[in-house]
Amino acid sequence: MFPYIKTDTFMKRIVYSILALLSLGVTSCSDFLDTVPHDQLSPATTWKNADEVDKFLVTCYQGWGNLYTNVLYMDAASDIAYNNFSWEGGQMMGNGLWTATSPGNSLYDFWQISACNNVVDNIDKAKISDDKVKNNLLGQALAIRAFTYMNMNFWYGGVPIIEHQYQNAEAAKVPRNTEAEVWDYFDKDIDRAITLLNDRPAARGRIAKGAALAIKMRAHLYRGNWQKAADAAQEIIALGQYELDPNYAKIFTLEGKNSKEIIVGEDHEKSKHSLYTIGQFYNNGDGGWSSVVPTQHLVEIYPMEDGLPQEDSPLYDATHPFNKRDPRMAMSILYPGCDYWGGVYNTLDKVINGKNNTNFPEAADNASKTGLTWAKYTAPLKQYDDMWSADPYVILFRYAEVLLTRAEALNELNGPSTEVYNLIDQLRTRVGMPAVDRTRYATKDALREVIHRERTVELAGEGFRRADIVRWKDTSGQMLAMKVLNETLTRISGTIDMNAATAPGLRCTVSGNRIKIEDRLFKPTFRYFPIPQSAIDRNPKLKQNDGY
Repeated sequence: MFPYIKTDTFMKRIVYSILALLSLGVTSCSDFLDTVPHDQLSPATTWKNADEVDKFLVTCYQGWGNLYTNVLYMDAASDIAYNNFSWEGGQMMGNGLWTATSPGNSLYDFWQISACNNVVDNIDKAKISDDKVKNNLLGQALAIRAFTYMNMNFWYGGVPIIEHQYQNAEAAKVPRNTEAEVWDYFDKDIDRAITLLNDRPAARGRIAKGAALAIKMRAHLYRGNWQKAADAAQEIIALGQYELDPNYAKIFTLEGKNSKEIIVGEDHEKSKHSLYTIGQFYNNGDGGWSSVVPTQHLVEIYPMEDGLPQEDSPLYDATHPFNKRDPRMAMSILYPGCDYWGGVYNTLDKVINGKNNTNFPEAADNASKTGLTWAKYTAPLKQYDDMWSADPYVILFRYAEVLLTRAEALNELNGPSTEVYNLIDQLRTRVGMPAVDRTRYATKDALREVIHRERTVELAGEGFRRADIVRWKDTSGQMLAMKVLNETLTRISGTIDMNAATAPGLRCTVSGNRIKIEDRLFKPTFRYFPIPQSAIDRNPKLKQNDGY
């Protein structure tokens, strides 16, 4: 199955495969609601002071970003990425073959909410004389709870509101609240958190006011509450703590962990909290899995160097499709012909210099099936001592999202303005792209297309695309997903000039033949994810979403 993997690496991957499968089965193997997280301190020995409350709070942070599903794998549920292995969950979300019994990567999990409830319900027992310290601890728990509800409510359309710890599984058998009720609950939690939190985090990876505002901002954007989304974005800008990093690629590396662009993320350390998922993103030749890879369709969304989409730009050459693209493409994607660990990246030729090419898509199950690999979090390879025990800072919110959100919201409210153009220009000019053509994109509809494209390429690989294509509508009012996810996924074919002296964009020569990877399917009912059948089996009061 993996002909080019060394034995020790192969065994390590078997272990990681089991761990991944177990992570996918958390919902189906646990109670409907875990009343007490398994690794928490005994209530009899805690709630004495702020330090002990913080230990419980640390439990709330464990996996709070849901990186596997909500960030690193979520784009595979869209048109811009592909999950190579069906058992990892993302593939069936992208090709529409999911069911209630096989729901893919599920976000239906109350573990985080239970951990946060534990802090919210018990913090008053602790003797904390400093109200600012107590409020900050409480605010973090409320923000994590709100973030978890935001994700579940957006994707499932109404889930049970669990305000306090239940004593047993029977008591936890409650029906779903409506989507509107959960949003109201979210609003109360996040607004309260914002008033309680410190202006600045105590440590990297901790939530402060800016992160809570970012949670609020994203929720209102996804709900189409344009004014509230714009206002929350402006409050973040007004904090004066964040700015675009001059080096776009750097913020996704170990060197960029302390970038002022990052509002909050999930930090990892090699010694006690490493992330094996990063190893799954490298191609076969590097000993990786190619689990989630970009698609050629994403490449085609990147504008050309002149700022125009490929269909309108005289710079576009179908024979050399990677040439003269927005620089963010090369910073986000390892593409055929790019510079690659001191050589040239070749995923198109089956044989190179008389030797089998381990990165050719059909060379092994774990070779990238699109011929592309994410550069975000993987480049450079040498930054990690062990790709299977990596220590990245995976971003959950960054300042670029704030600028994009305010631009989109203001355009939807009032159409083009100097402020909207300037917000987009900040993102473009930092990578050397031209400013938005004010004459060409002078209407709300025209500028909307620019903003949508800009958001897609700026945030590619960070887990936003599925949410965007279900909330964005075409001229007929249909979800964009109805168009982009009802197509056949293909890859290019061709050959690579391995001469490093040749310009990277010209090394790839496309033959014109596209090779099928899979057919994809999206129905209107796929707007909401299926409630896992295992959860319904345990709690008959839950009602399944339509279409499953």
